[in-house]
Amino acid sequence: MRERRLYRPRAVDTLYALAGREINYRPPADDVPTSDECWHVDSLHWPLAREPSGDPVRGGAWDIACRLVRDYQFAEPGILRALYRTDRPLLGRDMLLEGRFAGLRFDLGVRITSVVDTVQRSGGTESRAWGWAYRTLQGHLEQGQLTYEVLKDRRTGDVDFRISGYSRRAPIANPVVRAGFAAFGNRTQHRFYHASARRLQRLVQAELLGAPALTAEPLPGYGDVVLAPAAPGTCGDGSGRQGG
Repeated sequence: MRERRLYRPRAVDTLYALAGREINYRPPADDVPTSDECWHVDSLHWPLAREPSGDPVRGGAWDIACRLVRDYQFAEPGILRALYRTDRPLLGRDMLLEGRFAGLRFDLGVRITSVVDTVQRSGGTESRAWGWAYRTLQGHLEQGQLTYEVLKDRRTGDVDFRISGYSRRAPIANPVVRAGFAAFGNRTQHRFYHASARRLQRLVQAELLGAPALTAEPLPGYGDVVLAPAAPGTCGDGSGRQGG
C-alpha cells in the first residue's frame, strides 16, 4: 500500500496545497552559504556521453538528458519520487517529493525557483548549460536549494550532469525523525546524488541505442498531474522501458 500512496486523492490535495506555502528559510546572500550558518555544501559532476564538438546535437545526448532532467525522470525512485502538474510552467512549479527511507515515507514540498539556460565560461572552457533549481517549502525536513544541470563542453563534446546545492536540517518536532535524520540524512543525500547520476547516464545511453523515450506517468483521474519517475522496478534498470 505504501507503493500506491502517491496515487491517492490525499497526495494530490497535498500537491495543490503547496501553492500556499512559503520557502522555509532565508536564502544566504548571493546564494553563497557559509559554515557559520550550518550549511552543508554538496557538488557532484558526472559524465553522461559524448557528442561532436560545437553546439548540442539535435536529438543527441544533451537533448535527451535535458528532457529527462526537466521531467524528473533521472531521480532514483527508491529514494525520491515526485508528483507535479504539467499545466504549470517549469519556473515556479511546485513538486511534492516522497522521500523513502527505512520503510518510511515523508512528504517534502519544493518549488522550482530558477531555470538555467546559458553558456558558462570557466578557465578557457565553454559549456552549454541547461537545468533548474528548487528551494524547500514549509514542512520540509530540510532547508536549502538543489540545482540540476546538463552541460556540454563545446570543445570536447563531453556531456555531463552536475548536481550542486546547500542544505541543513529544518526544525523537526518528532524526536525519532529528528534523530534519524541527524544520523542518516546527509548520507542518504549523497547516495541519492550518485544513484541518480548513474541512472541518468543509463537512460541517456539506452535512448541513444534506440530505447523508447521514458515518459512521466499520468495519475489516473488527474489529467494534469504526473508521477515521476515510474515505479521502482519498471524503469530503473536503464532499459528505457516506460513505466505505467
